[in-house]
Amino acid sequence: MKITKQAKKPYEGLKLSVPPIQTAESLRNQAYAILKKAISETEIYNGPDEVQLDEKALTLALGVSRTPIREAMTRLEQEGFLRTVPRKGIYIVRKTKAEIIEMIQMWAVLEGLSARLACLNASDEDIACLRNLFDCLHNDTPSEHMDEYSDANIAFHQKIVALGGSKLISDAITNIFIHVRAMRKMTLFQSDRAARSINDHMQIIEALENRNPELAEKLVRQHSFDLAEFVLKNCNFLE
Repeated sequence: MKITKQAKKPYEGLKLSVPPIQTAESLRNQAYAILKKAISETEIYNGPDEVQLDEKALTLALGVSRTPIREAMTRLEQEGFLRTVPRKGIYIVRKTKAEIIEMIQMWAVLEGLSARLACLNASDEDIACLRNLFDCLHNDTPSEHMDEYSDANIAFHQKIVALGGSKLISDAITNIFIHVRAMRKMTLFQSDRAARSINDHMQIIEALENRNPELAEKLVRQHSFDLAEFVLKNCNFLE
């Protein structure tokens, strides 16, 4: 794998949270699934430096030998989640600002198409579930429930993709989810974006409920394009 920048000192403030492996299923496959999930949930842009994986600590946490861990890491590296720095270690891949913006734009197009497909194919019950994601707010503002709303925000976008019913789209965005998720979570409560976000979400839900595929696709696409614009103007630490 080509290394485009010199590895920094690992950021010690973040640790990968993984449960132990317990079943008889392939240890390699289990290690891969657990590590991929843990990586996708790690706030890799919150610290000043890259997050380095500790093979020994992961071996102890998962309760397996190093072999399945290494095999899982090799697979994750091939998929672009990890990168190996000779004589340094294995790091979770961080993207540049330009790369992240491109990923968000790609997500915008594919999620917009998913919204169009959801208008045509999803059941009324499934679309109604989108409103339930924001029950944590009740009559409060998003800033009063930051963690809950942040989680609901991520789940909302994942649900739209799921409602579209396209496995091809779902597979296509899997490997960019970690970075788009991180940007959504990090920027949600900056510059009053949370309040605008909930307004956007409600308009999207209404378009889906009214079975208006053109409007639903347009609103979903623009919602992510706005995130890309915000990252461009404000996330200078990604340079």
